[in-house]
Amino acid sequence: MSGAMSAPAAPRLGAAIGLWCCVSMAAAMSASPAAADAPGSGPLAGMAQAYVARIDGRTVWSRHATRKLAPASLTKVMTAMLVLQADEPGQVITVSAVAAAATGTRLGVKAGERYTRQDLLLAMLLLSANDACRALAEAHSGSVQQFVALMNRRAGELKLTRTHFDNPCGHDAPGHYSTAQDLAQLTEVALANPVFAQIVQRLEARISSVDGTRRFDLRNGNALMGRHPDVIGVKSGYTPKAGKCLIALAERGGVRVLLVLLDAPDRWWDAHAALDRAFEHAARSRRP
Repeated sequence: MSGAMSAPAAPRLGAAIGLWCCVSMAAAMSASPAAADAPGSGPLAGMAQAYVARIDGRTVWSRHATRKLAPASLTKVMTAMLVLQADEPGQVITVSAVAAAATGTRLGVKAGERYTRQDLLLAMLLLSANDACRALAEAHSGSVQQFVALMNRRAGELKLTRTHFDNPCGHDAPGHYSTAQDLAQLTEVALANPVFAQIVQRLEARISSVDGTRRFDLRNGNALMGRHPDVIGVKSGYTPKAGKCLIALAERGGVRVLLVLLDAPDRWWDAHAALDRAFEHAARSRRP
């Protein structure tokens, strides 16, 4: 695809989320507090094949947190973190023919076009563009293969013992997997980079080729952004093997909640309700 990107139908999804959450929250609050707050059960039970919910860095709920699963485009958190560690903020990247031919979600760049690293990062993290992702990986390490080796080395340094990468963008592959626990840890490290944190909380952006002949309007693919009042990032993803995946960060009253969902059929609705319950849990925990 090329040219301006069309935005999702925000009012319809927003209304649906609001209605669903009113019903689900009423049902959840009818349960006893002890049952609702038990790790591995309560408000998150059954919402995803695997999940982790952390409040201020402490895991409060989880399910199959160490199960190896396909992470889809949540992979791009590691890709962005490594790209941002290179001290080349003004780098101009020429798109290769291989990058331009990337499959899956694409920005629509063409071989030979030139873009700044910042604009390709925006396309990769907001739109989840695989052509931008491959261009970034090639420019960083000389080849996708060398970049993937760096990804796995960094995973080892972070002690992400149940994570292995086969590609930088999240395509399904036998040797490409992670866990909800590892992805939560990885995301917390990535969020310590202020540029990464700033990008993933943007609702939209406009980027262009260096010569100005191509322009693209991007909208954040994380449908919670702008619809849940406390959400400030991070990344969504989908592949046939991984299902619908999500990492969401929210902040309310000085409390930060990080939620990772892997293979979650109703990720937007479930995440919205789970984040609210996490804030309720934090408020109860603070009462004398």
